[in-house]
Amino acid sequence: MVLDTGGETDDGAEAFEDLLEYVETDLSFATSSYNRSYLDRRVSARMRRRHVEEYEAYHELLREDEDEQEALLNALSVNVTSFFRNPDVWEGLREIIAELSDQGRTRIWSAACSDGREAYSAAMLAIDDDRIDHKRVEILGTDIKPEILRAARRGEYHASETNNLEEQLEPLANSAQYVERDGDTYSVTDEVRDLVSFRRHDLVQQDPPQTFDLVICRNLFIYINRDAKQAIFETLGSAVEPGGYLTIGMTETVPASCRDRFEPVDKRLRIYRDLGEGGDGRSQR
Repeated sequence: MVLDTGGETDDGAEAFEDLLEYVETDLSFATSSYNRSYLDRRVSARMRRRHVEEYEAYHELLREDEDEQEALLNALSVNVTSFFRNPDVWEGLREIIAELSDQGRTRIWSAACSDGREAYSAAMLAIDDDRIDHKRVEILGTDIKPEILRAARRGEYHASETNNLEEQLEPLANSAQYVERDGDTYSVTDEVRDLVSFRRHDLVQQDPPQTFDLVICRNLFIYINRDAKQAIFETLGSAVEPGGYLTIGMTETVPASCRDRFEPVDKRLRIYRDLGEGGDGRSQR
């Protein structure tokens, strides 16, 4: 029987911790960074799919079945996304990208980018706004999962996973310029895809890939524990150029230890500016 972490027996709790240790050590997924209730929900869902009732039995299955290892890692990774999620935020980011582009080459990092729709949203905005020279804009999307990155590079989305696409693309003047439909498949155009590159990156265990003028990492912190949030925020903060910008999810907060470094540009939209060591000003690039 699958045991909820809120009321599990001592034996069940120990078996669950052993399972998580195996996933972290042998499968290289940082379970220690995530909330236990979140992990239990995802593990239990896989156990139901495989008709396994005990953590110990599922642990044994994982050791023997590489396909199940991949399936669990996919289940544990957070992949909830859409184009222009929370449109008000993107209207705020439109102004910031326009400001940055006016000053020179603009580097944007979509961290924990999932299937790429957030990174492509930034690219569409850059092309759509006449104030922005999109040829000066470079966008990097990163995620921990190779499979989801392969999907992101393709830039193809099925109708079943892209509900209300027309509504999602409302921030754009002419969405048909950026997304093409072929039957039940939507594809971002080459013009959009050319602005974005993707690579694997672990926010918990790796330094940032470089520095950026705008870092977007939204709706990740609600799934992870306080210590991991602190570590990831340090990673994101070190990736922001002095005077650059960071945006997080609308229900998320900046850790208390980092608040002196970031000033709110729009607190409601969770858009912040990095004050840098000197207090203000953007570094010369």
